[in-house]
Amino acid sequence: MNTREGAGYQIEEFCCFEFLMNFLRACWLPSSDNIVHSGSDSAGRREGLLWYKDIGQHMNGEYSMAVVQANNLLEDQSQIESGSLSLVESGPYGTFIGVYDGHGGPEASNYIYDNLFQHLKRFTSEQQSMSSDVIKKAFQATEEGFISLVTKQWQMKPQIAAVGSCCLVGVICGGTLYIANLGDSRAVLGRVMRATEEVIAVQLSAEHNVSIESVRREMHSLHPDDSHIVVLKHNVWRVKGLIQVSRSIGDAYLKRAEFNREPLYAKFRLREPFTRPILSCEPSISVHELQPHDQFIIFASDGMWEHISNQQAVDIIRNHPHNGSAKRLVKAAMLEAAKKREMRYSDLMEIDRGVRRHFHDDITVIVVFLDSNLVSRASSVRGPTMSLRGRGVIIPTKSLAPCATPTELHTI
Repeated sequence: MNTREGAGYQIEEFCCFEFLMNFLRACWLPSSDNIVHSGSDSAGRREGLLWYKDIGQHMNGEYSMAVVQANNLLEDQSQIESGSLSLVESGPYGTFIGVYDGHGGPEASNYIYDNLFQHLKRFTSEQQSMSSDVIKKAFQATEEGFISLVTKQWQMKPQIAAVGSCCLVGVICGGTLYIANLGDSRAVLGRVMRATEEVIAVQLSAEHNVSIESVRREMHSLHPDDSHIVVLKHNVWRVKGLIQVSRSIGDAYLKRAEFNREPLYAKFRLREPFTRPILSCEPSISVHELQPHDQFIIFASDGMWEHISNQQAVDIIRNHPHNGSAKRLVKAAMLEAAKKREMRYSDLMEIDRGVRRHFHDDITVIVVFLDSNLVSRASSVRGPTMSLRGRGVIIPTKSLAPCATPTELHTI
């Protein structure tokens, strides 16, 4: 996610080094990155840095999923779970979708993948139903768990205090859609207008990025005593001049004063002390009763939305078969990224991870199609159980350690 200060002005000094490292890495071991895996599509397939699952079934319809990696280590994580949403057999049942767009490293997004859905199932079991409160508690428990991990690793790995993640979640249960979001990933609904048969884009998620004026106003109202809570730096609005999102999981250095000191890198340490969290971990949650004319929902990290508008994405899905929908959106975003740099799409596809980050971010897309007959079923009705995680490049264990990109080094 492009939440850190832009690294464009340091691209040249890093690119030569990274091209050399990528060359050495390729010589060290034969790379499997560019192998196209054929055969069963049950766990997805790969084309270079692109992983995708063309089509699959969830309790409420079909889904399509794709991830393209740009960073040396994939900072986006994602999952779709269908079946029981609690720890007890009595339910409720439904579909869970998660997109976790990390920044500063993969630790926070990995942690969310490992823990958030399990927390949600635990709280659903306790309350015996799905609700906004259950989702909010699951977010809070995940935040507390990651901050506890930061505390344990602080002395040996202090930079983990500067790692965080956006978190976008959708839950479909008994005809109701819950959307919860921290940061600037986005969920967009494709809805048919009965009078014209046109499919319009309806944004379902609230975003927390200080490039948005209303979010800047919110930050100023929450911190009235800090005139520098949001700073325009290198023509980009940032919280304390460091990060674009105002809400996240992790980023302990902007939530707990005890991490705003050595041995954390000086570039992250604030000069003035703070007594209450600068960033929030409370998600914005909306609840929607799904209607027959609600056709599909697109969940995607901001790596896609910075290149494609809501309506463009909906039109792409509307005008093509369900099969391969997510991959089609990812490729459309990369085509726009190539155009912006006045290069061919084929040339962009040849650029390796790490260096690729200078052209576009990690991009994750999950398209969830809605079958109105299945959506309207009671939440106690069981359906097919499935679980799938979005995947990045598998790095051979004996290969050279990936060199860091400017983003991973938090260039300020």
